[in-house]
Amino acid sequence: MKHSLLILAFFFTANSFACSDLLDSSLRVLDSDNEQSLCEYTGNVVLVVNVASKCGYTPQYAGLQRLYSKYKDEGLVVIGIPSRDFFKQEFSEESKVAEFCSTEYGVDFPMFATAKVKGKKAHPFYKKLIAATGQSPAWNFNKYLIDRNGEVVSHFPSEIKPESESLVSAIQSIL
Repeated sequence: MKHSLLILAFFFTANSFACSDLLDSSLRVLDSDNEQSLCEYTGNVVLVVNVASKCGYTPQYAGLQRLYSKYKDEGLVVIGIPSRDFFKQEFSEESKVAEFCSTEYGVDFPMFATAKVKGKKAHPFYKKLIAATGQSPAWNFNKYLIDRNGEVVSHFPSEIKPESESLVSAIQSIL
């Protein structure tokens, strides 16, 4: 009986986070045919960033990687979603995006396929982010912070650097 209660307690603890409507989306993995459900990140703090390889904000990749490396063991996941929505500042070939991120910035956080992030043709996941915050990406490296329950808690415009005090303290407060 005691053993059964322990198993039951573990089951409810391990599954205490149900996938939110926001994270109930799939994205294609960068330079791949594989789809990944964002429900896999339920229970984590997620920072979603629309990225571009040929933008004035591109050096933010380094800060995003340092942020991910520092806090991933505490439950932070950084998600990069390349976009060509802003003056086509992203490579058109995903293999070039993957190579650039890896060789130039050592990116090892999850990167997904190039997607529209604004307007009527925005990816459904981005439409959910925009609806939840009332904030559409105005440029590359726009950031949305999602808590462990799968709810957007903050929006940060492009000029807010990944290691800025405001972003880091927002992440730390929900880790």
